[in-house]
Amino acid sequence: MENRFRLAFLSRPENVGLARLAVAALAGQAAFTVNDLEEIKVAVSEAVTNAIVHGYGGRPDGWVEVEAWCDGETLGVAVADHGRGIADIEAARRPAHSSDPERMGLGFLFMEAFMDRLEVASRPGEGTRVTMEKAVSVADSVDADAP
Repeated sequence: MENRFRLAFLSRPENVGLARLAVAALAGQAAFTVNDLEEIKVAVSEAVTNAIVHGYGGRPDGWVEVEAWCDGETLGVAVADHGRGIADIEAARRPAHSSDPERMGLGFLFMEAFMDRLEVASRPGEGTRVTMEKAVSVADSVDADAP
């Protein structure tokens, strides 16, 4: 049976932890390993941080929306902002590319490495939506059933 939630919060850095814990709690209802849960939390943190830092330029008054769903076999997470948007998504997904010189530009790389699917949709001046999915692996499910 699928479970899901929607969460909206201000673009404040302290809300990154709120998003990652909420998604981890939902993912914890499936047979993900502890390592999988850590990777999911990193991916969510990167997506939310991107919305705050790049989408809103660090302004604390924008809204970040997180939607997550899990059917026991696959976790899906969407993170959206209504900020600046991304003019060149391909360039933004390249390692070391960042609109903030203080950042390493590895957010999309981590999201891609830790999740099974990553989709980025954006329009300059309108915002960005990052959608990620991660499936419970067959090995994880078998291990979860072991005595």
